[in-house]
Amino acid sequence: MLLPVYGWTQNAPANPAPYVSKVWVSDQGNGTYKNPVLNADYSDPDACRAGQDYYIIASSFDAVPGLPVLHSRDLVNWTLIGHALKRQPPLDHFAKTQHGNGVWAPAIRYHKNEFYIYYPDPDFGVYMVKATHPAGPWSEPVLVESGKGLIDPCPLWDDDGKVYLVHGWAGSRAGIKSIITVKQLSPDGTKVIDEGAIVYDGHETDPTIEGPKIYKRNGYYYLFAPAGGVPTGWQLVLRSKNIYGPYERRIVLDQGKTPVNGPHQGAWVDTPPVKGKPQQDWFLHFQDKEAYGRVVHLQPMRWINDWPVIGVDPDGDGKGEPVLTYAKPAVGATYPIATPAESDEFNDLKVGLQWQWQANPKGTWMTTSKLGFLRLYSWKVPEEAKNLWDVPNVLMQKLPAEAFTATTKMTFTANPKLENEKAGLVLMGQSYASLAIRSRKDGLELVYGVCRKAVDGKPEAEQVLAKLPNGTIYLRMRMTGGAHCQFSYSLDGKSYTAAGEPFQAEPGKWIGAKMGLFCTRTTQINDSGFADFDWFRVEPNQ
Repeated sequence: MLLPVYGWTQNAPANPAPYVSKVWVSDQGNGTYKNPVLNADYSDPDACRAGQDYYIIASSFDAVPGLPVLHSRDLVNWTLIGHALKRQPPLDHFAKTQHGNGVWAPAIRYHKNEFYIYYPDPDFGVYMVKATHPAGPWSEPVLVESGKGLIDPCPLWDDDGKVYLVHGWAGSRAGIKSIITVKQLSPDGTKVIDEGAIVYDGHETDPTIEGPKIYKRNGYYYLFAPAGGVPTGWQLVLRSKNIYGPYERRIVLDQGKTPVNGPHQGAWVDTPPVKGKPQQDWFLHFQDKEAYGRVVHLQPMRWINDWPVIGVDPDGDGKGEPVLTYAKPAVGATYPIATPAESDEFNDLKVGLQWQWQANPKGTWMTTSKLGFLRLYSWKVPEEAKNLWDVPNVLMQKLPAEAFTATTKMTFTANPKLENEKAGLVLMGQSYASLAIRSRKDGLELVYGVCRKAVDGKPEAEQVLAKLPNGTIYLRMRMTGGAHCQFSYSLDGKSYTAAGEPFQAEPGKWIGAKMGLFCTRTTQINDSGFADFDWFRVEPNQ
């Protein structure tokens, strides 16, 4: 029998103390929180409540494992508990990097003691996975409807037993956008069974309407949908007594006088019943922060005349604006401060859940052990790869704050029969920078690389910094406001030397920049070298 929060068995040890970031904590420890509640690139969030537990998921595009699942009891303190997608189908297609493709905005719902996730792949169609517990295991993806340009699906189990799916359209694949469609699903939710109907056209007033989430309350069907574009848009709500419309329209949240640009696309959730306290409503949404990605904010929400008002509404016109700080949700208890993990000592049999590859992984890329390190084996870069942008075996995680320092201790053991094996630390985006050890016939050298316009296939420019006496080194990247990064290195772990000029981080394709580790080679023989990473630590800037 599974325990209610993390899905561990009754014979498992007690839950360990939650991870707490050293660089960003939303919970202010005095009954209030500050936004964002997730200061990392959890794009296009959706959430649901099951009893006292909240679960949130996000877009993952081509990162594997995909579909991250996070858990909270109070909507402020979140823990990454797993992924719903261990490998991304079609498997051969996603064995190569597919930047910007893959898992777009998903939806999670709890129905009859099961959790359902519907996610779109704009090139293949809408998939569904389900589980009895969000920590997994999750079922293999089922293709609910094939086709190009079907995006941002969300299901609704109606009172009469019918099941519906609402979704948007990607103009890049479908040739049309700014419309919302409702279709009927089979009773088990595995297949679309009709052609559907367009229920809203946003071309005139709500361009690029997408990401619809469907709910039913007090006899009204509600479509919560963002419009106006990612960095500049607003949160729209449509309502109707009939699921096929016609729908009334209202903007319920925009930037207002705040610094929170484009606040939209997310999830309405409520608090569990608490004796002596009214039930509350809340809304989770994202804000686009360019190289830092799309971070997640939590807004208070209330209903007035069967319309939601999100955030605060100082002039009472029904359109709210975001809060920067606010009283925490009234969930009937106080829970420990928690954040998604960033640092990793590599002391377990598996790496931390924060790590993701750039493509479906191979079993020969990596190993961990109780000896206390992560070993990456060098893997030959694809023939068509122009730079690391095209290399699948890059292990990365999201940026955790606007300012932080990430350091790793690496020991590189080159294969003596190979030259140009390379291992190190990278800050990845459409342009990227890296600091690595490379093997040469006459020994090891430290190389700082910068690749401008990597997304366009431009080559990496390299600067040899030093010859190295051995393969043990400390690699560091220091991020400051405005996404400026300075790499440095140390041979003793105490004194660090700057490596190259400061680098301006850039976003990836629909995502923020990422930081990570790699180990590559340019030729193929019957064995490889390897890099052992003792630890990876994220700390405040000094």
